[in-house]
Amino acid sequence: MNTLRDPVGPESKGVYLRRRLLVLGGLLAVIVFVVLVIVKPGSSGGAASAPEVKVPDEIVAADKVQNDTPKAGETEPCPTGELAVTPLIDRDSYAAGELPMLSLRVENTGAKKCEAQLGTAGMSFTITSGSDQVWRSTDCQINADTRAVILEPGKPLETEPLQWDRTRSSPETCDIARDPVTADGATYHLQVAAAGVPGTGTAPFLLY
Repeated sequence: MNTLRDPVGPESKGVYLRRRLLVLGGLLAVIVFVVLVIVKPGSSGGAASAPEVKVPDEIVAADKVQNDTPKAGETEPCPTGELAVTPLIDRDSYAAGELPMLSLRVENTGAKKCEAQLGTAGMSFTITSGSDQVWRSTDCQINADTRAVILEPGKPLETEPLQWDRTRSSPETCDIARDPVTADGATYHLQVAAAGVPGTGTAPFLLY
């Protein structure tokens, strides 16, 4: 019985051996080529190193600005001596039926940015007439919030206006109808406080 170990036929045994060697050589060449393509010689761990990805300059700049933007809790509290609080009134006199709009301005008078608590929980608006305390925003306040605000030097912030209904207030009058205050040219004064700092002076106005 003929076997592959001892081929017979018109060709000599040497010819068959050379053919086998050529086939084996071709297979080895293919294997070496595949290895060279998949594995880069001299690379760490046998894997081809990934190309470097360059981030556009504008994205880098934007990310740096975002990272540099201070957040609440990351800035030093404003010293009370470097906060200026001022009472504000939208008009200096009001006709019958017109309601005063109250607000305040806060300014950082220091040399660097700082953080102040400027939520409604840390503010108060008080209206007086002579020595008589007529109305106070904290008497019947609900849903007071705390809010940390970063103040830049020399850039004042103003609160949203708060409407006064021209009535007296006290903690005991929150659930009852209140009588209007005296008008007919009476003078009233707005006093404010924010972030633990009392406002400078008062804002006077007349009621008719």
